[in-house]
Amino acid sequence: MNCELCGEPGEAYLCERDTRRLAGRLAVLPELARELAMHLVPARTGPAEHVSAAPGGSRPPISLAVFDELHGNRAGEVLHSWRVDVQRERWPHHAPPPPAGLPADCRWLSMELGWIAAEYPAAGELAREVRDLEAQLRSLVGDPVPRPQRLGLCVAVTDDKGTVCGAVLSRLPGQPVRCRWCRTEYRTETDLLLLAHYQPRESA
Repeated sequence: MNCELCGEPGEAYLCERDTRRLAGRLAVLPELARELAMHLVPARTGPAEHVSAAPGGSRPPISLAVFDELHGNRAGEVLHSWRVDVQRERWPHHAPPPPAGLPADCRWLSMELGWIAAEYPAAGELAREVRDLEAQLRSLVGDPVPRPQRLGLCVAVTDDKGTVCGAVLSRLPGQPVRCRWCRTEYRTETDLLLLAHYQPRESA
């Protein structure tokens, strides 16, 4: 079985790394949703600009993207639908949970992550949708998701014949460097210098 999100071989629908990331996103989604209300009125760009009585063709007095998200409660609806589905899969004889709000649904899903990662066939789809929701909410509040840094190719030797792994290495800023295929870790400054030194050179 491979991780449904990243494809890493394992014994669960979600690998440990992607399970931790899903837990982090479930923790931050309610905070991002609360922050949205503060971004309903766009920031002024100059002393002469007003948010009311705007002339035709000028910027709307409110952020339509934020208004649509708040009015539609998309994040809340998406997370509740996942809670309903997980509960139906795990406890099919239980009645569907009533609407409880985004924070409660995120907490409930967080408490079930062990089962979700190991037993829930739609775990990868759940993780992808939560990831996309986080990215959308962060874009609305002006706090974009950090982009992975590409560091090159893994130079670890994987067998006694001198075979080099060669998988692409990437990480989020501040995260450790670890190959997700051969699991080699580049921990020290010397490790990173050797990694850079042994990168394949582009032909002239």
